[in-house]
Amino acid sequence: MKAASFAYERPNSVGAALALLADANGGARIMAGGQSLGPMLNLRLVQPPLIVDIAGLAELRTAERDGDDLVIGACVTHADIEDGRLPDVTHGVLRRIARGIAYRAVRNRGTIGGSLGHADPAADWVTTLTALGAGVRLTSSTGQRDIAVAEFIQGALQTALRPGEFVAAIRLPSLSPTTRFGYAKACRKPGEFAHAMAAVLIEPDKSRNRVVIGAIDRAPIVVDDSSLSGGAITDLRQQFDRDLADRLLTQAGVTDPAARHIHVSVLARAMAEAAA
Repeated sequence: MKAASFAYERPNSVGAALALLADANGGARIMAGGQSLGPMLNLRLVQPPLIVDIAGLAELRTAERDGDDLVIGACVTHADIEDGRLPDVTHGVLRRIARGIAYRAVRNRGTIGGSLGHADPAADWVTTLTALGAGVRLTSSTGQRDIAVAEFIQGALQTALRPGEFVAAIRLPSLSPTTRFGYAKACRKPGEFAHAMAAVLIEPDKSRNRVVIGAIDRAPIVVDDSSLSGGAITDLRQQFDRDLADRLLTQAGVTDPAARHIHVSVLARAMAEAAA
């Protein structure tokens, strides 16, 4: 199957892209790397009258320190991150996640902003950036606004984007050297969509911890203050409450016991890694 007919524009600035979106009155879709939108177009799951391609905008390919934060342009590719072309404020976490996304050909084209804006539950950045406490900058012809990734992702393929907006950048807080991070996912084979994933952040300096369960048919499950481990973290492998995790998944609509078992097992791996 091929995509339905659509108009195509490749603007030379963010301002020009925003003007096109404003004129389209909600009838345009943004394309960055096209690794998510392209297949949806070909399957005719989406049939927008206009595609606005922002992949060539240098304004969106930057990565700069802003105080203790790293601001990553939306069109920075997974390969850019994998190859270390960004300042590292996560002690290798970002590079590790990028290496595990699909295949190198996909990573060469796919972008961090495009992945986040698409909001596929199986996307690595959706779960990881939520766990890392990242924020997202949204821009439109009327201005910019910043919200937490945890608030931006509202469901499977659902975000807080308003008509005429697109993801311009991701703001990532620096991690201290004592921070521990665990991440795990389950795929039928390397490079395929994940059937379960989890991320665990432990920040001893801030007495703050976060557990995120992703790859479910809704927004990720976010548990702060180590609720899944029964309180303050001393040894996650001992305190991990599998029954509580199973209940949270059931409440989130994961009704298949086998699917919940996979999710819980993946979460246990992520927690063990963070506690190692």
